[in-house]
Amino acid sequence: MTASDARRYDVVIVGGGHNALVAAAYLARAGRRVVVIERTDAVGGAAVSERPWRGVDARLSRYSYLVSLLPQKIIDDLGLRIELRRRRYSSYTPDPVDPSRGILIDTEDAEATAASFTRTLGDTGEAERYAALGERLAPLGRAVFPTMTEPLPTADEVRERVGDDALFSSLTERPLGDLLRASFESDVVRGIALTDGLIGTFASSDDPSLAQNRCFLYHVIGGETGHWDVPVGGMGAVTAELERAAREAGAQIVTGVEVISVSPDGDVHTMTDRSEVFHGELVLSGVGSAVLDRLLAAGGSATTGAPQPEGAQVKVNMLLSRLPRLRDTSVTPEAAFSGTFHVNETMTQLDAAHVAASAGLLPEPLPVEIYCHSLTDPSILGDDLRASGAQTLTMFGLQVPHRLIDDTDPVAAGARLLAAAQASLNTVLAEPLRDCILRAPDGRLCIEARTTTDLETSLNMVGGDIFHGALSWPWLSSPAHSPAERWGVATPYSRVLLCGSSAQRGGAVSGIGGQNAAMAALEILQR
Repeated sequence: MTASDARRYDVVIVGGGHNALVAAAYLARAGRRVVVIERTDAVGGAAVSERPWRGVDARLSRYSYLVSLLPQKIIDDLGLRIELRRRRYSSYTPDPVDPSRGILIDTEDAEATAASFTRTLGDTGEAERYAALGERLAPLGRAVFPTMTEPLPTADEVRERVGDDALFSSLTERPLGDLLRASFESDVVRGIALTDGLIGTFASSDDPSLAQNRCFLYHVIGGETGHWDVPVGGMGAVTAELERAAREAGAQIVTGVEVISVSPDGDVHTMTDRSEVFHGELVLSGVGSAVLDRLLAAGGSATTGAPQPEGAQVKVNMLLSRLPRLRDTSVTPEAAFSGTFHVNETMTQLDAAHVAASAGLLPEPLPVEIYCHSLTDPSILGDDLRASGAQTLTMFGLQVPHRLIDDTDPVAAGARLLAAAQASLNTVLAEPLRDCILRAPDGRLCIEARTTTDLETSLNMVGGDIFHGALSWPWLSSPAHSPAERWGVATPYSRVLLCGSSAQRGGAVSGIGGQNAAMAALEILQR
């Protein structure tokens, strides 16, 4: 086709994930003609709700599942009707040495939390040390999070805003393990903190790349508090609101259309029943940088040089007839599972799991963390399920890099990871997990594992990387001048911008990559 045959827009957005919808809504509200092109039949990417089991009235957040980094500014700017609920219990962590005792962190009862630390560790000071680190980290959220929807600050500007040079240096210059060992005496408590640096990230506590530090930073700054909230109605409710906002603003959304190439001059070639060209003054890439490189190469252009990403997790979705009993009788299952339930996640275990996986072995035990969406938001279950006492359960396995299953039978690999996750959880339960799993009408157990291969196959996330590549520091080493660089969405091509999780401040369900790209695009188009 020739350029004259193309459908013309101010902005063409490739991929229909939640960031793409945010960008589309902002651009359309500004009066720009924008189209979103999504290869599947529905938008949302990983931020969707689905019914995994036929005949079972449960809509699970099948991939992404909690919200922390979505700024209130984006919610207000786009008029989103989203309800996020705070969980009373932050976490529960059984002692792997003696699972009959564990640490329950109650955000509404500091005395009960302190007593739980003392009962589990026999140390009256560790609860105080845990609280002290939280207070020390608090200025990070207040200093960094408001900048996420503004042009990128410099590292020196952020350091000054934080007001704690020693802390800033600890997080940005030395491995996270140093800070955690200096802050805590207990291996269990060090692990509770370290997990925030390992979600979707394959690293050890002392990894010199500081990948764990960057992941940790994003986890502790969300909403200026670091609290992770439950989206009422499931993650699909968030996507539905973003789609509504984009469509009502005038954005065009095209689904079931696959992009086959992108050119730096703004041509986006697609193929369904027939080939078609969408031309934009700008192209925004809502797909990962590795996927964008494939599309550029298909169009005969040089790629961006993005490295191949690698995810490092397995997610297990379940529906239970009831919550399982714990070995720790001092804590109710409802309290333990409503927050983040850490299993076999001491710092020593997490680092040992990294060593094993680096050698090509599946960690044993597998570090997992769990939470129950339906305890905070029962609306995702049908009336009959709620009345029966059924509950959802989500397990997230750490230190499972894509390389462990990349060359294996994906079905067998999924079964192996599922068995490892169940075995790990069973070490802290008073009964086998299997006894509590609900059966669908066809007799199948309501449990599934979503591996990095599943993410790569179903969502086109290369390597199953939930962040579309390594997370970046949300600041610059020195001031930038072009709009794309100042907003962290630049590629080597002036008319192609990043708007997904590959953007400098992308990662998780935040909409930040989309908002940043929209702001840069508006500046460029106005020029």
